[in-house]
Order: sequence, then C-alpha cells, then structure tokens
Amino acid sequence: MDRLQAMQTFVRVVEAGSFSAVARELDTTQSAVSKQVAALERTLGARLLTRTTRALALTEHGARYFEDARRLVAELSEAEARLRGGEQQLQGTLRVAAAVAFGRKVLLPHVKSFLAAHPEVSIDLRLNDNFVDLVEQGIDVAVRIGDLADSSLVARRVGTFRRAALASRRYLQSLPKAHRSPKSPADLAHHNCIIYTELAMRGDWPFEPGKTPQVEEAPPGPATVVRVGGNLQTNSSEVVRAAVLQDMGTCYAPTWLFEDEIASGEVVVLLPHWPMRPMPIHLVCPVQRRHAAKVRAFADHVAAALA
Repeated sequence: MDRLQAMQTFVRVVEAGSFSAVARELDTTQSAVSKQVAALERTLGARLLTRTTRALALTEHGARYFEDARRLVAELSEAEARLRGGEQQLQGTLRVAAAVAFGRKVLLPHVKSFLAAHPEVSIDLRLNDNFVDLVEQGIDVAVRIGDLADSSLVARRVGTFRRAALASRRYLQSLPKAHRSPKSPADLAHHNCIIYTELAMRGDWPFEPGKTPQVEEAPPGPATVVRVGGNLQTNSSEVVRAAVLQDMGTCYAPTWLFEDEIASGEVVVLLPHWPMRPMPIHLVCPVQRRHAAKVRAFADHVAAALA
C-alpha cells in the first residue's frame, strides 16, 4: 500500500462525503477507493470511518487523524507548488467551474489563452447555473458572480460587471409608443419581464443611485426595488438571452451577456438614468487547493484579463 496515496484518498473521501464522488474524480471504481481506505485503517490499527448505506461519518480516531492528514496533504501540495513554480512548469488537470453563459462568453477565451501559455495543463471546464459544491465535486477553482455568502472557501476578487434592464429593439417597437422608453423603474409594469430564477431577488429588480460611463448625472430619485412580472421564468441564463433575442420581453442581466447586440443596437439598455450597483466577480477555491501552482497561475491569468 502506498500510504501517502491512501492518506490523500482518505482526505478526499471525508471532504467529498462519499467513495463514489472520489472514484469519479480519480477515474477509478468505488470498490478501489474503499479498499484503499480499508488498507489504511488496517495499517493504523484503527477504524477511521463508519459506513452506512446513506452516509459516512468519522470515528473519534478518524476525526483526529483527518485533521493531521489534511494538514500534511496540504503542506505536500504547497511544497510541490513551490517547486513547480520555481521551474516555471505547470502540469496536470485543472477543474474549473462557472455559470453557463459566463463560461461560454467571457471565460472560455481566457481558458484558451491560459492553455496556450501552459501546454502541459489540461482544463476540465464544468458549466452549471446551479450551485456547485466545490469540495464534493473535486473542483479546483470556480468563478462566482455577485456577492459571496460566508463560507470556508478562499476568495479572490478579480473584477466587476454591470447589470441593466435590457430588451430587444424589435420587442420595444411592438409596444404602444408611450411604453417603449421607460422613464422610471415603475414603468416596467407595462413590460413582459423575463425572470431568472437563479437570482435570489427573482422578480424584485433593484435600482440604486450611481453614475455610469454613459450617464454622468445622478439618477432622478433614491434607490428602489420594483416588483415585475411576466409569462416566462427560467433557471437558465442561456434561455434568458435567447428569449430576449426572440423579442419575448425585458430582462435584468449583466451587459456582457448581450455585449455584441448592445454594440450593434439590436438590444437596448433601458433606464440608463437608473444604473444598477456593479456586482463583483470572484475566483474561489477550497482551502486545501489555495497553494496549488495551477490554481494560482489560473487566478493570476483571469484577474489580469478581467482587470
């Protein structure tokens, strides 16, 4: 038995909460992972985990051993990262997670340039609009858009993005003339609003005082939240984009989702005198991945690209 490998496997099993998740991560079988942990237990002469059909739990011995093992595995990773950093060589697979539209429209070009700069690295890019548990899924680094909830993840702010109420020009032209150019958030009551359900606010769209590059004067009023409604809601940012481009209504979205269409005039930014608060973009990683050379290099690359 390779004791170090078994220790690393044990740590990942505890972090992920299952043998099957680690088996998928290591591209092996659940039985092989279980046997590694069992062999480690025999070597140590102590049971580390209690196994049931539904869950795993650390024993008292296992809890003490896990803290020491996790520290040793992290220190080993840090030592390897320092060595590889000194050699200016990066190798292996980097697992990256991001929201679907952001990954496709914003992140992918920077993934391409990162891979070109580091030919010995491969990236496993996981795109999902739903919440992803980084530890359980074995993710090295993820892009999180918006304010972060408190967590044990290590976060690095790499940029901001602007949000706006948006609609296609054809959709606006289909409305009565009086409603084509809303003057205040309350005027959105006359619009069919497309609701993105992955946002906590859903149909409560906030507008806050502030200036934008396009509008130098302050907005005509205090911060406000307007309740909107419509006949389409979705958990997919790609569907939001497609629905707007098919003239189905107004959305509340980051402007990068329609960057080309805004530039061409196909999509219009509504209520320019009512800008929305810019939202942060963070890279987050599990604490045990923070010293990995690949993670640091990728974070530096993306931060420079988004600055």
